[in-house]
Amino acid sequence: MNSILKTLGASVVAIAGLAGTAWAEEPTVIVEDAWSRASIGMNRPGAAYMTIRNLGAETETLVGIRTDLAMMPEIHLSATNEQGVSTMTPMGDIEIAPDETVALEPGELHVMLMRLSRPMIEGETFALTLVFVDGDEATVEVPILGIAARGPTN
Repeated sequence: MNSILKTLGASVVAIAGLAGTAWAEEPTVIVEDAWSRASIGMNRPGAAYMTIRNLGAETETLVGIRTDLAMMPEIHLSATNEQGVSTMTPMGDIEIAPDETVALEPGELHVMLMRLSRPMIEGETFALTLVFVDGDEATVEVPILGIAARGPTN
């Protein structure tokens, strides 16, 4: 009788564990279409691009980025003024409203990968982790495309 109860107890625990997995919270932030370009060695910074969608009911705030590829990953904004002078500015926190999308694209918002720890070689990938204010994280594998790539499909 004791072994039957132990087996039954183990079965209940196993089923409860599976149920917990099935009922786990769905991610509210989706990262899509991540890509980057090959670098020219390690002396110049690299960049990464992607789309970040907030499927949740609350505003999500991106507060940091981590990768072993670069010692200083940051989100920057590129802009060109009326005189044709281009600048790049670190952006700090990025808010993504519910049901909104933030595009990180060449010439606009993008991930700047400064102080590369190794060259970005076409055909390889690297992990990039987005850190949000509530402690949630989203990690994406970023493919490294050719040096002249214009996007993940070009």
